[in-house]
Amino acid sequence: MSESLPSLKNADLFGKRVLVRGDFDVDDGNNPRADSIRSVVTFLKEKGAAKVRVIGHTETKYDLASQLRTEFVDVEFDSEVRNNPGEKENSEEYATELAGDFEVYVNEAFATSHRKHASIVGVPKVIRQRGGQVVVGQRFEKELEMLSTVWNHAGKRILVIGGVKIDDKQKFAEDMQDKFTAILKGGLLPGVKLREDGLDISDEAIEEYVKEIQTAEVILAAGVMGKYEDTNCSKGTETILRAITDNLGAYKVAGGGDIEMAISTFGLTEKFNWISVGGGAMLVYLSTGTLPGLLAVC
Repeated sequence: MSESLPSLKNADLFGKRVLVRGDFDVDDGNNPRADSIRSVVTFLKEKGAAKVRVIGHTETKYDLASQLRTEFVDVEFDSEVRNNPGEKENSEEYATELAGDFEVYVNEAFATSHRKHASIVGVPKVIRQRGGQVVVGQRFEKELEMLSTVWNHAGKRILVIGGVKIDDKQKFAEDMQDKFTAILKGGLLPGVKLREDGLDISDEAIEEYVKEIQTAEVILAAGVMGKYEDTNCSKGTETILRAITDNLGAYKVAGGGDIEMAISTFGLTEKFNWISVGGGAMLVYLSTGTLPGLLAVC
């Protein structure tokens, strides 16, 4: 990434009060979002931060904050910022409350940084206005580096896109069509060749997609082909993912909760160059080159 990006690794942290915007929205305690929080907290403690508080939200049942409290007993964790309506409203009053007396703000919530929420854009504004430091964390910085390679890597570029959350994905496919040699659609996106039950792509589509994938040099995967969690409907998603990972010469990036889970289910995680923690944020960054959360720290 550009050396001008305000990065945690260059921040003055010794004796400072540090507020981290983390991501607690997970299904278990062993995943990249949870590990990114652990990594930031460990780094801050090593650099002598006087106080560390990690804030965020969760819409899953897993209580990551409680687990992290047992791992880092002298760090504060709050996963309930969205319980306050001021979060989604980007309330200046709530942003000021969250900012408290902190001197450094760290955004380590890439997956939420396409949202103009108080903890993402309001808090860094408050802290910067009073002379504090505003930076991105290690995982956030790595996300930008690896995703930018999708455009910077030369060669035939293929988009594999599907799932049930179709509005943003369909817009991305339309807006970015000139940047991809082929767009391979699945799930509920329009124009998909489906089986009769509508829960998976057809055998004809699978065959067509595999041939395209075999010739690709850059592959961006955003979404599953069908209801892969049902073994009777998993053929499309599994076959396409295996075709992607079998293309050893291609630069392979995936992002989004469903496809991340599918990749893990089929044991293919280590065969991708990068798996982004954010589906929506990934698409926004790739289509615009920035994010509200990134603009807030730059």
